[in-house]
Amino acid sequence: MSGNRSNPAARKPATGSGTASKKAAGRPAKAAGTSPGTGSGRGSGRGSGRGTAGGRDAAPRTPWMRVRAFLKWLLVAGLVSTLILTAIGYFAYRNTAIPDANKAFEAQSTFVYYSGGKSKVGRFAEQNRESIPLADIPKSMQDAVIAAEDRTFYSNSGIDPKGIVRAAFSNAKGNSTQGASTITQQYVKILYLSQERTLSRKVKEAFLSLKVQQEKSKQAILEGYLNTIYFGRGAYGVQAAANAYFDKPAKDLTVPESAMLAAVLNSPSYLSPDRGASGRDALIQRYDYVLRGMVSMGKLDAAEADKYTGKLPRLGKPATSNMYGGQRGFMLTMVKKELQRIGFDEAQIDSGGLRVETTFTKKAMKAAEDGVLAERPQGLKKLHVATASVDVTTGALLGFYAGQDYLESQLNWAELGASPGSAFKPFALAAGLKAGFSLKDTFDGNSPYQFAGGAEVVNEGPGTGNDYGSAISLTTATEQSVNTAYSDLTESLPNGPEDILKMAVALGVPRKTPGLEPNNAIALGSATISPIVMANAYATIANGGLHHDWFTVKKVTRASDGKVLWRAPRKTERVLSEDIAADVSYAMQQVVRNGTGRNALALNRPAAGKTGTATNADGDVSSSWFVGYTPQVATAVMYVRGKGNEALNGYLSSYFGANYPTYTWRAVMGAVLDGTPSESFPPPAYVDGQAPADGHAPYTPPPPPAPAPTKKNNNNKPRQTQAPQAPATTAPATPKPTPDNPPPAKPSNGNGGGGGGTACAPTDPNCTP
Repeated sequence: MSGNRSNPAARKPATGSGTASKKAAGRPAKAAGTSPGTGSGRGSGRGSGRGTAGGRDAAPRTPWMRVRAFLKWLLVAGLVSTLILTAIGYFAYRNTAIPDANKAFEAQSTFVYYSGGKSKVGRFAEQNRESIPLADIPKSMQDAVIAAEDRTFYSNSGIDPKGIVRAAFSNAKGNSTQGASTITQQYVKILYLSQERTLSRKVKEAFLSLKVQQEKSKQAILEGYLNTIYFGRGAYGVQAAANAYFDKPAKDLTVPESAMLAAVLNSPSYLSPDRGASGRDALIQRYDYVLRGMVSMGKLDAAEADKYTGKLPRLGKPATSNMYGGQRGFMLTMVKKELQRIGFDEAQIDSGGLRVETTFTKKAMKAAEDGVLAERPQGLKKLHVATASVDVTTGALLGFYAGQDYLESQLNWAELGASPGSAFKPFALAAGLKAGFSLKDTFDGNSPYQFAGGAEVVNEGPGTGNDYGSAISLTTATEQSVNTAYSDLTESLPNGPEDILKMAVALGVPRKTPGLEPNNAIALGSATISPIVMANAYATIANGGLHHDWFTVKKVTRASDGKVLWRAPRKTERVLSEDIAADVSYAMQQVVRNGTGRNALALNRPAAGKTGTATNADGDVSSSWFVGYTPQVATAVMYVRGKGNEALNGYLSSYFGANYPTYTWRAVMGAVLDGTPSESFPPPAYVDGQAPADGHAPYTPPPPPAPAPTKKNNNNKPRQTQAPQAPATTAPATPKPTPDNPPPAKPSNGNGGGGGGTACAPTDPNCTP
């Protein structure tokens, strides 16, 4: 029987508890040899990891107990971290000394240099500043600035913790331009720190702001801020700003004038009233915001604010400094626009202590100005001659001429442009070759040419235009600038004008160019394109089909430590095969050798180019061009009148692209390339793919007739017969000049009269006076 009875010791609980003993007595017996701490069943999980020596089995840890323990640990760690950070912050604060203000503050001016970084072009701002006491600054101006920039100015501690946190998160995401500061922080940044926007500078700014807040009164901080902040128009401080915008001292500012100046502070460039309609619209929105803020602060009556809302006060015209005279103002304006596009803000550009190296060379800038002044006709008011020269291998803008002195007009015609006319045809030629045609394929050169929809295109000449033959090669069509042949080419492309548009964009013409649409006349160049863009697009062809975006800024460094902040990237994109580029260049070389661009031959080095004239809605010639290149430099020259679309015929003694524009191009290029070796173009590849349309096979002359049989004379000697005459063919005769093909005689400097006639050389058989 004992073998059927459990061992009492085995059933005795390890705890020795009486209660437990009673409970155990009612349980089934456990198998011999099973330990309470390790056995299977209800107790198996509890004893694991716990000793039984103490004679007591500990209660299990529930999930909530674990969470509570973690929270306690987290709280302790947080308190310790807070104490450590507080200690570090206090130590940093105690050891932060307010430095000397940036010496003269003028030392923070940004300077712009020619290529090479040694010769100065100029600077963006003259540091126009005059400090005045707070008592001379109207209360409306003080209130407006506080309403615009920091409505808690008089109650805050000088820093914006939320702004610092935002800057931290912004930097963590890789964006180092997070701003949003109190007036005190802005003042500290201007007076004591650099203009860079980084987290470390933001932290330093916060400590200095706290220090300044402790050591200066709010009135002193506001006075310093209003005397140093940038308002645009080159004005630093409210006194300079009042004079720059309203031609009056600060003490005479009205409420709306104060509100407008306070509104500009947020972004002097974007909110500039001088930035056209969009700039004024943006400024009005900010101006209304400031007025509402003054009302909410109790500083302006709502009824009075309503009288000013939505309408800016009367502004004075911006003064033009002599430092912008000549082409310098255009250079600085172009560089400033590019710096803004890169990501530098107004404050950094004007007073961030930058050193900007540009692509401009003194040689190319002088060549452009001297070439224009030497070749343009004298005495013609409202004549605008613009040029642009681009480095073929990099896209760097070497030099340009904007059309006039910056102090006379700020319109840069090298950027504005006009319709290039037939100078656009090389883009159509490139599209044709890419589609499968060859230089030898033929197209309809007779005039007029009728499109499938019924519209007509004519060549230059009397009546319905000159005929060049029903089958002329693309080389001849380019050489003689035949409109009808290029219209035939346009219709023969797989996607018609869309192929030409895509090619123009690939070569460097922006897709958003005004008038650049896929219509049947696209090859005739009605879009408005600038000389800079045309020169760069031609440079892509000259560079063997490798495209670079044109640019003006090579490098930006910080003057204080020489750190390079930005360097122009070398982005290269192949948009055309080398063989096609070589063939397009070959066709344009024939333009210079035998066609409408013969006056460029006097450059005395290999050159390729294309003339162009465009007409306006009245049928008058409105622009005249020559765009050409050597293997090193591409240059575009444009002649326009008035607003850019007015008649040149009856105004210039010759409006053809082969005259004034080509002579100007030759003068500019001769000076730009002076001292450089003469380089040759690659030979033509004569690419010949699968033509996308039938009926354009190269012209093949018929074989000559067989010679007549010889007859013997009485002396048995062969009789000589008359030599056979060359057979007549249907090949086109030498064409007369097109609108872009006047004689090579140089025009005299006209005075606007003469009805648009062309001077002819006495020995030129192809010229009709």
